[in-house]
Amino acid sequence: MAAGLGTRLKPLTLEVPKPMVPVGNRPIMEHILRLLRRHDLGDVIANLHWFPDTIRGRFGDGSDLGIELTYSYEEALLGTAGGVRNVRDFFGSEPFCVMAADALTDIDLAALARAHAESDWIATLAVKRVASVSEFGVIVTGSDGRVQGFQEKPDPAEALSNLANCMIYVLEPEVFDHFPDAREVDFALDVFPALLEHDVPFGVHITDAYWNDVGSLSEYLQGNLDLIERAVDVEPVGELVADDGLDGVELHGRALVGDRVEIGAGVRLDGPLVIGPGARIGDGANVRESVLLAGAEVPARGVLAGAIAGNADHLGA
Repeated sequence: MAAGLGTRLKPLTLEVPKPMVPVGNRPIMEHILRLLRRHDLGDVIANLHWFPDTIRGRFGDGSDLGIELTYSYEEALLGTAGGVRNVRDFFGSEPFCVMAADALTDIDLAALARAHAESDWIATLAVKRVASVSEFGVIVTGSDGRVQGFQEKPDPAEALSNLANCMIYVLEPEVFDHFPDAREVDFALDVFPALLEHDVPFGVHITDAYWNDVGSLSEYLQGNLDLIERAVDVEPVGELVADDGLDGVELHGRALVGDRVEIGAGVRLDGPLVIGPGARIGDGANVRESVLLAGAEVPARGVLAGAIAGNADHLGA
């Protein structure tokens, strides 16, 4: 699912689609495509809407990543489930996996597939226990993992579950029989409630893997820093250095340094940090726990702490 607008990540998504926003100097969607290849899910289709040519131009037919990638352009958004129904012929008669192209995760998709194969469910939803239920839609289940209900961002005192929906599903083709007859259809708002209403069994698979929906600027920043601290098993782009591993720079902690980076004299860096390709840090500047996107610049004697710095021209490119 790569068609969303990513409104909560503005202004980063004013010039690029959310799946192309970089984490660890690599687009989020590329991390997802590499995860799919790792689990031998090499036949992939992505729905597109916002800046579709940016995604097509980066990934093409997927051959550079060892997958077969095709696309479905939506002139008007069809919703999370509507976009999947729009390409139902692609899936054939076998179970298939649906996931967001703009979330950061290293989930074991093979374990999710096994859990689904061992059940009699029409759908298996990956879920993760979260500390702050008020930020997520949570899923209420029975002791056997079968879904019994949903709560949308409940008050902690009223929460019946702490299982957050990761928006990663294994589905049987028969699930399309339970889609409402509407153009725009959402899994959480339409399809899953319909399954409950008609007593169609579906359930959850609890994962301990890293998952961050990158739904806000603070979550985006945290995802980058988590990558540097090796909390998520994905591959960044650049040189990962630590504790004075940069000549002439006072470095404390870890930093990911992209190509063509310029760092002036007397700079202090406190990790974790991501420094994108072509970024510049002026003489005497201090940077702490931040992300410098491609082409970003911190001026001489500048201070950047817990922040995201970017360059609009490089974002658009």
